[in-house]
Amino acid sequence: MLLLRLSAQDLLTLDSRDRMVPHLAARWRYFRGADASESERSAWAESLVSLASDLVAAGRGNVEMIVECAATLDEAICPGDPRLIDVVLVGRHPERHVPSVQLVELKRWSTVSRVERATADLLHVPGIKEKKKHPALQLGANYEAFTSPRGPFQGADFECGGFAYLHNATDESVRTLIGVDAPTGAYAGVYTSDRREQLLSDLRMNFAEDGAASTAERMLQSMGLRNTPLLDAMIWSRGADTVFTLRGRQKEVADQVFETASRVLPDPRRPALVPDERRVVFLVTGGAGTGKSAIGLQIKAELEAQGRTVKYASGSRAFNGALQEHVGYGDRQFRETFTYFSSFVTPPDPLLDVLICDEAHRLRDRSTSRFWKPEEQGTGPQVDELLAASRLTVFFLDEGQSVRPNEVGTVDLIKDAAERHNALVISYRLREQFRCGGSDAYVRWVKALLGVTGEEPGKWRPDGLMHIEVADTPEELEQIIRTEALAGASARMVAGYCWPWTKPLGKERRLEADVRIGEWHRPWNADSESFCENEAPPSRIWSVHENGLGQIGCVYTAQGLEWDWCGVLMGDDMVRRGDRWVFRRGKELKTAEPGIKRVAEPGSFDPKVKAGSVDDDEFARLVRHAYHVLMTRASRATVLYSTDQETRDYLKSLVGKVEIHGLRPTWENLPVEARIPHLPRPGRGRGRGRDKSKGRRQKSGGSQAPEMRLF
Repeated sequence: MLLLRLSAQDLLTLDSRDRMVPHLAARWRYFRGADASESERSAWAESLVSLASDLVAAGRGNVEMIVECAATLDEAICPGDPRLIDVVLVGRHPERHVPSVQLVELKRWSTVSRVERATADLLHVPGIKEKKKHPALQLGANYEAFTSPRGPFQGADFECGGFAYLHNATDESVRTLIGVDAPTGAYAGVYTSDRREQLLSDLRMNFAEDGAASTAERMLQSMGLRNTPLLDAMIWSRGADTVFTLRGRQKEVADQVFETASRVLPDPRRPALVPDERRVVFLVTGGAGTGKSAIGLQIKAELEAQGRTVKYASGSRAFNGALQEHVGYGDRQFRETFTYFSSFVTPPDPLLDVLICDEAHRLRDRSTSRFWKPEEQGTGPQVDELLAASRLTVFFLDEGQSVRPNEVGTVDLIKDAAERHNALVISYRLREQFRCGGSDAYVRWVKALLGVTGEEPGKWRPDGLMHIEVADTPEELEQIIRTEALAGASARMVAGYCWPWTKPLGKERRLEADVRIGEWHRPWNADSESFCENEAPPSRIWSVHENGLGQIGCVYTAQGLEWDWCGVLMGDDMVRRGDRWVFRRGKELKTAEPGIKRVAEPGSFDPKVKAGSVDDDEFARLVRHAYHVLMTRASRATVLYSTDQETRDYLKSLVGKVEIHGLRPTWENLPVEARIPHLPRPGRGRGRGRDKSKGRRQKSGGSQAPEMRLF
């Protein structure tokens, strides 16, 4: 857990625009479940700004200030009431060139007296009823936790100290804090207004003029707040027993699955043991980026290593296709363990030990296909087919990502089916947010913006984890996305389904530029199973193939995937009018050219949500969910553009002025440690689909895969 991560100079920029305290208060309420006190808010407004000003005055404005930071890794991912440090200053030591950290206790006290003459441990502060401990005592406990193997640096070599910051006090007014009988230690410094020059000198002694951003990035990575994209993590882990390093609630879920599997499944290594014959269903819910796929893939890897028969099923062709293409599985190899929900009309014989169902919100009412014979079609609920296929079934779902009317996967649906199968249901709720740069504030803001939660969105408060901006034109949006992609970041453009979608034309399989905004015309990703003109990739691998940058994706090809930067084009299916959203269906206009249509009336052109399929309320719900999916695909920055001027103005009023200085996570602005190139897929011969990228960083020598923290 942390509330804010910014350099001292950027914190002052944020404060000058009156955006720092509201952001901190919103984050505090989310993690603590209650409003921050006036005292807390005043401390942020006064003490944080004063400390940042002193860092700038010392020539150390680059030093990163991590506000309300958890002292240990476990606390960093467990909302509730963790041990928090007011401020952690992070930089590079000027002499040793190792990470340098100072733990800071902020105190606005102007005068202090001791309670007992014999000790300086207990203090009386005017205006505060309860007795206070000497700040060094609290810092000492934080110091021990922070520097332990469970701390953010996990026992690695770094310099660490701490001090109490009392900018309102003088030496004389807090004499008891600095007397000869006061606590001592590396964490027991006290700075008053009389000691400002000493503080500036000590800051220069502890921190170099550069390197702070890189050090802070390494710290965030070790805390699990910067994570490896799913597909890249899969590449690194090929051939390794461990796919991902699970944390907190993630690990708890996986461990419970392993424990349950050991009790209800036959053990091939100990055939004499008689297992519990009950069927078990795990029901794991959580929003986008809470680690559902990470847990599922980890469970798959470890259970397979135990000799269990395991299948990993999904309702998304785009997710499965991207996984196969980017990770480099052969067709046969992929089909051995990865499949679709519709693959179990006939139960496997023998039954699987474990079936993992990812994105279970995409369950259908029946397993059907226009390519199947009548006798091959499903006759009962698809969820029943999945439960009948294995002894232990694990469902991962997010009801907020259901974007088609025939997607029926809900918690109640699965619980009802489990009752029909006399199965024990074990439920878990994932809360920690690790996508979108780990910014739960961003995910909550998006939901409020779209009206998914019913809350007022309010102005976006930059938190140093996620960035948002609103483009004035589609050309500007594309320029931003292309610039970042060419620099080395992963990036894509996506849009609401607000234009007709033409299938590839002619023998050359030309893509028609259907997405038209003024003079700006671009094609959708190819509605094709094979490559098209100019090596445009098929839809199932558009998200990961280098030639996909020039096409526009939609919710059906983006769901379950992520990029560093994502440009989101909002069409006229959802526009702002006054204080509410208005949802509109579009109408097509036939052209003289066969197969090509244009927009007659702007709005939604998604055939899945046309008037004959869903009513107006359901239509609005599905459009909201679609944009929620699209706006949560980025791990660092989202660029928004609406085709509607009033909507664009509304978005700008919430997002505000683009923060350029140090706050915009362009590839050039990122520290080296954060510049993690999107990995090329492993080679599988010389087929058309192989990666043709040049100059990308390859995996360093040695077969040992690095530790991967995902989502």
